[in-house]
Amino acid sequence: MQIDLRTVSIEPLRNTFDHLARRFGDKPASRYQEGSYDIQAAENLHYRPTWDPEQALYDTSITKIVMKDWYALKDPRQYYYSTYTLARARQQDTTEANFNFVESRGLDAMLPDDLKRIALNVLVPLRHAAWGANMHNTFICGYGFGTTFTQPCMYHAMDQLGIAQYLSRLGLLLGDTEALAEGKIAWLDGEAWQPLRRYVEDCLVLRDPMELFVAQNAALDGILYPLVYERIVDDFLSVRGASAVAMLTQFMSDWFGETRKWVDSVLRTAASESEANRLVLQEWTKTWRDRAATAMLPIVELALGSGADAALGEEVDAFKARMKKNGIEI
Repeated sequence: MQIDLRTVSIEPLRNTFDHLARRFGDKPASRYQEGSYDIQAAENLHYRPTWDPEQALYDTSITKIVMKDWYALKDPRQYYYSTYTLARARQQDTTEANFNFVESRGLDAMLPDDLKRIALNVLVPLRHAAWGANMHNTFICGYGFGTTFTQPCMYHAMDQLGIAQYLSRLGLLLGDTEALAEGKIAWLDGEAWQPLRRYVEDCLVLRDPMELFVAQNAALDGILYPLVYERIVDDFLSVRGASAVAMLTQFMSDWFGETRKWVDSVLRTAASESEANRLVLQEWTKTWRDRAATAMLPIVELALGSGADAALGEEVDAFKARMKKNGIEI
């Protein structure tokens, strides 16, 4: 008996879901497209919010920014749950290895006392700012529109919660529980921290999710992360013998470099949608940039002293150039 084997090509009746076929054509969709596009709840909503009956549950009019298609605000990293968690798991493995390396070899005990004190004074209170950023991005996710925009905001919120936890671990490693208590006191009562605390708390009551996106993810993070993790940690502490602090904060530096691409993409797309959008974003960015710079100056002075003004000025100029590339002149 002879058996002949042959390949039979079976054409699928459909290549993807109908809503994706309407947007991208009848072709196989990527996992990012399946988990992100056209799944925002937009109709058949059973009630209006009791605290604001004029507003729909998911309402694009809550923001001054107007988009023809909110799904244009896509994530260039194309993160959906699987790719996001895999990427962060790899980074967490690296961070855990860094903490273990510093602790097992006693590098924390070898830090000069003056540099250790600067690191604790500057970094530990920032865990409260990171918690505020977690709350802000959770709000944007809840009140923004379009899953390609709101989904990465929730990832961003969880990243900020992770950063707060890493800063807490740094404080425990370098100064035990007393460092965390002192950091909380500094956040609540320290003169240098009150402008930043006021900034974070004012953001907590912003109602426009796009303005909050600008205030937190563009302006504050755009000034804070380069100043703290590049200027203070890398350029000041590390070169003086505190490279262990750079190892403990490596995630923050890598994270900012990655997430700024997403933030820039959102701003650039929204600004290019219309001149009205560009003018609104320009006003918001300038206002919150100025407030962020004012809030960060006394904190940078804790480490750099008289050199804080020059460092801040350079980072503000760099931020201005970055926004210009996104079509936002400030």
